[in-house]
Amino acid sequence: MTRIDALLARGITTSFEFFPPQTDAGERHLRDALNELEPLGPSFVSVTYGAGGSTRERTHRLVVDVLERTTMTPMAHLTAVDHRRDELTAILAAYRDAGVENVLALRGDPPRGSGPDEVFWEFEHAVELAALVREVGGDRIAVGVAAHPEGHPLSPDLPSDRRHLAAKLAIADFAVTQFFFDVQDYVRMVEELAQLGCDKPVVPGIMPVTNVRQIERFAELSGAAFPSALADRLHAVEHEPAEVRRIGVEVATQLCADLLASGAPGLHFYTLNRSTATREIHANLGLHPGASAA
Repeated sequence: MTRIDALLARGITTSFEFFPPQTDAGERHLRDALNELEPLGPSFVSVTYGAGGSTRERTHRLVVDVLERTTMTPMAHLTAVDHRRDELTAILAAYRDAGVENVLALRGDPPRGSGPDEVFWEFEHAVELAALVREVGGDRIAVGVAAHPEGHPLSPDLPSDRRHLAAKLAIADFAVTQFFFDVQDYVRMVEELAQLGCDKPVVPGIMPVTNVRQIERFAELSGAAFPSALADRLHAVEHEPAEVRRIGVEVATQLCADLLASGAPGLHFYTLNRSTATREIHANLGLHPGASAA
């Protein structure tokens, strides 16, 4: 086991993100993806946390399972929405005692369909949760936070978004971004953070397009811009899944190459519990098992 900040200090990292499955079929897909991606030697893998803690137990089980049954280093996501401080403290203590060394602290989204009076916030901002992770984990848990190259959907403007991110990174060890499609959005964000005196590593998140409608929905929810030129290319072949994936892999490969050339400290792939596109991009970039963290 290794803290992610230590891995980032050694060199370029590659990492993969998964979500806890809710069905037996989903469990099989995830197991297949884990088995197929483990030989690539990722620096770490992350496991998401459902809105309002809806996957609380499944997230914990999957994180500990990855820790105990694979060679991969897990990072647990944790959100503040609908959790009291004592609940969050207990979750963090359980991770710490299980030997989990990495947590991504997130504000989180309310459960779908819930009204403003139906959601409880003891911590209204991720910076407060990051501070709690630091308090409970001490030097045994590395703290990560989220970054949005195009700005968080709830931020009034980019300058305030960057100030808030810099405040989170003053406590945290690193950040992982929401997915995006324009390398300049990432470069500009890093430059703006540097102007604020923040030089913590920010790992870009990559989501290969394998389903046009799905990515458009994700982009709308996250506030990420879906380039019209890319949308046109994909819509022209949206009834040809293999061609959609080919274009998606091609575009993501170029984005990854541009990010690495721009000095990105690593690449974080949103796998959607599948492995094919991620493996193809990994091969296109010439990344070898274990070489990414060297």
